Amino acid sequence: MQKEEIRQKAIHWKQRLLTFFKWIFISISVGGLIGGGVGTLFYYMMQWSTQTRMSHPWLLYFLPAGGLLIVWLYHLCGIQESRGTNLVLLAIRSPQPLPVRMGPLIFAATVLTHLFGGSAGREGAALQIGGSLGYGAGRLFKLDEKAIHVVTMCGMAAVFSALFGTPVAAAVFALEVTSVGQMYYSALVPVSISSLLASGIATRLGAIPTHFALAEVDGNIHLLPALQVAILAALCAVVAILFCRAMQLAGRLYQRFLPNPYVRVAVGGALVAALMLLSGSTDYEGAGGDVIARAIGGNARPEAFLLKIFFTALTLGAGFKGGEIVPSFFIGATFGCWAGGLLGLDPGLGAAVGLLCVFCGVVNCPLTALLLGCSIFGYSGAPYFFLGCAISYALSGYTGLYAEQLILYSKFHPQYIHKKIG
Repeated sequence: MQKEEIRQKAIHWKQRLLTFFKWIFISISVGGLIGGGVGTLFYYMMQWSTQTRMSHPWLLYFLPAGGLLIVWLYHLCGIQESRGTNLVLLAIRSPQPLPVRMGPLIFAATVLTHLFGGSAGREGAALQIGGSLGYGAGRLFKLDEKAIHVVTMCGMAAVFSALFGTPVAAAVFALEVTSVGQMYYSALVPVSISSLLASGIATRLGAIPTHFALAEVDGNIHLLPALQVAILAALCAVVAILFCRAMQLAGRLYQRFLPNPYVRVAVGGALVAALMLLSGSTDYEGAGGDVIARAIGGNARPEAFLLKIFFTALTLGAGFKGGEIVPSFFIGATFGCWAGGLLGLDPGLGAAVGLLCVFCGVVNCPLTALLLGCSIFGYSGAPYFFLGCAISYALSGYTGLYAEQLILYSKFHPQYIHKKIG
């Protein structure tokens, strides 16, 4: 009997080790080819589109034409425009298929949106590119449904990591975003390897990790700044709700009054271009990374966060492609710089806290927000980042950018609620 137990244990450990090394091979493949290869190419294409637009401001006049091309490409490939990242999240926790062609499609559409001056981010594309190609890799490896969910998360983390250079935050985001309150720990090893490898390859190929110089913080938490951060975080939760509601409202109004997608994107593109020209500023075109850097440096216009909300809702609601997370960085940094200064907080620290708190409020991922802050600002402000993200997470309620995101546990009671984002 003892020999039989030893034999069964040996078989059990053999299966564990084989599974472990299988996932190492798969995660290296996904992290290298999808994250390191496709993710780095996407990084450089985004750089090219931004630099080309800045060198040729007249490209903004062709934003409606770019939108028509995007809608035509989606119809040609038979992809429903409105699903996007929501489809990726749904594919992780259900048998919902994820078409591989969505990857190159969102790649091209996001580059076009940025090239012609639409107000959008890039991370939504990163999640869709990585998720769809990861799903395709799982089908190629002939994995079962549950294993394909893990590979999909590997792809998401890998491309996000290559694009932003934040491998730890990217890995945790892939594990945290689908079902808030439940981390997919079974995917921890493959997602971590894919994310770290993709970031390493991208950096080796010249991609510059996202980083902002923050005025030195001593690393300890003090009462007055903590109170100021707490108040700012509560205000950021309101801004996060405002951003999510504006995105939902813009989509509904476009659908109601302009049901034809070609008419919708053309009219929306013309409206965005005209209003941007009237604003007299190029700050709201594209992702706005330079504006974020200025806010972290302590310089932001009071109305900037409201205008970014407005232009991003108009752009993405019309049918242009990109993402909402980098715009949330812009909104949070500019609001935090201004409001933090009014509260007596250092404007740079206020901008950093604002960026993380609005991001946390719109994606409901406090651990990701904390790790992101440590990655892009350094660890000296971690106590304030931790406090701010916790407050923003709670007070932002059950709103969010992704309709298919689940909140499994109440934010206010130790209670299982299994609630979709509202």
